[in-house]
Amino acid sequence: MDHERETPVDAPGGRPGIAVKIAIVVALALAVAIVVTVKRTPPPDAPAPAPDATPAPSPASLPRLVELGSDKCVPCRMMAPILDELRRDHAGVFAVDFIDVAKDPGAASNFGIRVIPTQVFLDPAGKELFRHEGFLPKEEILSKWRELGVK
Repeated sequence: MDHERETPVDAPGGRPGIAVKIAIVVALALAVAIVVTVKRTPPPDAPAPAPDATPAPSPASLPRLVELGSDKCVPCRMMAPILDELRRDHAGVFAVDFIDVAKDPGAASNFGIRVIPTQVFLDPAGKELFRHEGFLPKEEILSKWRELGVK
């Protein structure tokens, strides 16, 4: 009799096994949880945010990069060392702030965040110059600052 044999997952032409399927379902559930967290509105008894609210104070004379994300988000965690390097290597040129939207959902609302991570480039007065959604490599951040006239 000629019976079909199951092909291992790692073999060419193999179909995903149960572990791969479970991993995909878990990743999708995590993505949904992040979107729900970001879109969650503050409770009705919470004070309304000021329309021009800005994140934690930075030196007023510096432009600022604000990243809105979460410490549970994988791309956000990948951004953390980049933000640390920028904060250290470019102090005095521009400020770098991180806001965890899971801990401060009002900030997500104030900035109109749809996806995390989101990087918002602000001038010294707090006016938005540019925004990017998703992971952003260090070189692209520096290139955008140069394009915006910040050396």
